[in-house]
Amino acid sequence: MKKLGFGFMRLPLLDGNDPTSFDKPQICGMVDAFLDAGFTYFDTAYMYHNGKSEEMLREALTARHPRDSFFLADKLPTMFLKQQADVGRIFREQLTRTGAQYFDNYLLHCLDSDNYPRAEQFDCFNFVLEMKQRGLVRHFGFSFHDTPELLDEILTKHPEVEFVQLQINYLDWESARVQSRRCYETAVRHGKDVIVMEPVKGGTLAKLPPLAEKLLRGYAPDASDASWAIRFAATLPAVRTVLSGMSTLAQLRDNTSYMRDFQPLCDEEQALCAQVRGILTHEIEIACTACHYCTEGCPAGIAIPEYFALYNRGADRERYQAQAADSGKASDCLQCGQCEAHCPQHLQIIDWLQRVAARYEDG
Repeated sequence: MKKLGFGFMRLPLLDGNDPTSFDKPQICGMVDAFLDAGFTYFDTAYMYHNGKSEEMLREALTARHPRDSFFLADKLPTMFLKQQADVGRIFREQLTRTGAQYFDNYLLHCLDSDNYPRAEQFDCFNFVLEMKQRGLVRHFGFSFHDTPELLDEILTKHPEVEFVQLQINYLDWESARVQSRRCYETAVRHGKDVIVMEPVKGGTLAKLPPLAEKLLRGYAPDASDASWAIRFAATLPAVRTVLSGMSTLAQLRDNTSYMRDFQPLCDEEQALCAQVRGILTHEIEIACTACHYCTEGCPAGIAIPEYFALYNRGADRERYQAQAADSGKASDCLQCGQCEAHCPQHLQIIDWLQRVAARYEDG
């Protein structure tokens, strides 16, 4: 299997403020182009695109292509579990939504210090093993956003897990908060395959600031910024697939062009990535990946990732006001905390929104 996966998380939309307003013709064309290029791995989840990603995947993929022509991953949303009956109910919903018949990879979604105890409480590990025995799941893993110490604890207790999905990119590789390298090394020590999520950190590494971009273009003028990030992750020996949440056909064609005959980064290229990491560390204040987990259910309807992107870019007040015309302002935050509970990056979102409001709304 080629190392590039198609994540159904940042699909092209007709209305940027409505995550369910899919550009269906473009998505179908992207799926076809991906398969035609020899790639087969697709990834979705129960919560993506306000719960509509799985249904869009059925329309674009499973209803249009033979089941044995692609490899599908889906996830049990541990953060949504309230009672034991939810586990089986959600799994059955996912089979119906996707029309997949079975899942090649099935993951416990977003295990961390909050969600892991819930997964144990509702016996999720044994549930997935039972689904494997029934032929409804082929391979069992989990996605993870926490410390290498917790990852070691989980893998020690659950050696039955076959793979781990980790946030890995060259910006987070040595991050004291994300600890990509140490989490990767922990998975390797336990003999687990690794699937990579957020290789371009929510688009951050696909649109580099001028100084960083000049550095990379000086070495490879025709290589996209995103190609460096995805190749960095794919170069790691234990990595089997690097997921990309592609939003346009152009992005997909770029990714497949260099991943069709993948070439690992050489030592000189690795050194360039480290230099870019140094530049970005001083320029990016809010480490948001624009996953939008925080916005689902926000009572004030605040466009949190969009505001954080404006803040990081140093955008002017006019751009902020244009965005705020279609959503709640940063100052509308009720401080209910649901966004912080759902944030895989463990950002202090409430505090950051106050800073956004101070920059763009005061005076």
